[in-house]
Amino acid sequence: MNKRVLFIDDDERILAGFRRNLHSHFEVDVAVGPEAGLAKVRDNPPYAVVVSDLRMPGMDGIAVLAKVRELRPDTVRVMLTGFAELEAAIAAVNEGNIFRFLTKPCETGYLIGALTAAVEQYRLVMAERELLEGTLRGSLKMLSEVLSLLRPEVYGRAARIAPYVRPLAKLCGDPAPWQTEVAAMLCLMGYIVLPEGVVSKVERGRQLSADDAAVYRQHAEVAAKLVANIPRMGHVAKSIAYQEKNFDGTGFPEGGPTGKELPLGARILRVLLDFDRLTGAGLAKAEAYKSLKQTTGLYDPDVLAALGEVLGEEGRYVIVKMAIKNLREGMVLAEDIFVTRGGQVMKVLPKGYELSDVALAHIAKLARYDSITDPVTVIVPSDV
Repeated sequence: MNKRVLFIDDDERILAGFRRNLHSHFEVDVAVGPEAGLAKVRDNPPYAVVVSDLRMPGMDGIAVLAKVRELRPDTVRVMLTGFAELEAAIAAVNEGNIFRFLTKPCETGYLIGALTAAVEQYRLVMAERELLEGTLRGSLKMLSEVLSLLRPEVYGRAARIAPYVRPLAKLCGDPAPWQTEVAAMLCLMGYIVLPEGVVSKVERGRQLSADDAAVYRQHAEVAAKLVANIPRMGHVAKSIAYQEKNFDGTGFPEGGPTGKELPLGARILRVLLDFDRLTGAGLAKAEAYKSLKQTTGLYDPDVLAALGEVLGEEGRYVIVKMAIKNLREGMVLAEDIFVTRGGQVMKVLPKGYELSDVALAHIAKLARYDSITDPVTVIVPSDV
């Protein structure tokens, strides 16, 4: 369980006291002043709790904890001050969503109790998120599989863009990448209401008549409405609704947000769906990316730059067949490795496993006595 607690104060002696008195109960970290504190929140793994002094030069604790809320929404925030001011307490609670407002000097036992409650609150928040992201994602995956049965060619598009979604979301600073992944999974659900002829024209990149275009525009709205019926999927539904909206405000639906006001998920979908359409038409990935870059106004420049970075990283690796005797440490399995023993087929190592010296020795031993996958499909740097 995450028990990391960050104390932000401009008095180094107070911070030293916190570290000395609380280190046996929590993973205590300290920062002298608001700037150093926010830098630690931004650059380090999430803290369960951030405790800030109210009165500090340059930025008060209210502003600090409000900024912490922006950077790490799940981190529990506690205010600690020597001034028991009602107005300050009200402002802290309203502006920073403070979990506790404590006054100095704070008796160690009481502080430990308050921080224990804060850590438990963080655990509950993260447990709820895990439930939401895990259980809900499984349910949504079932919906996407319905699409795969009804429109397998359309499901193929969603499956092809999926590997790019999380890397793009991460590079673009998406605070909830799982929501963007869900949006990508379900963005084409509306195709189930489109006539076969319209879907065929779209998939082949053919020009749509005015009537067909009007019908086609319904798909994003239908998918968004379906998803909006699921609790807490409002943001996902909005990303799906604006997937055909251009960065400059053209496209559909008409009106509404433009530019950076569009949901980040929608801006990512806009790029990836067109990228897939171009590669599906026969263009190499580099050429498809170049075509997107040459188009003015349709795409978020930051998302395009992120796609270029992802493609560049992708281009550094290739998938090859490798004889077992040539496998080396650090190679990543592109397919499962199986062994046949006594007529039974058993998995030895899973796809995605990075080979180590121990794994290589185990594979070599199995190869001497059993029938094992050989050659093995692995991912290696392109210069190997």
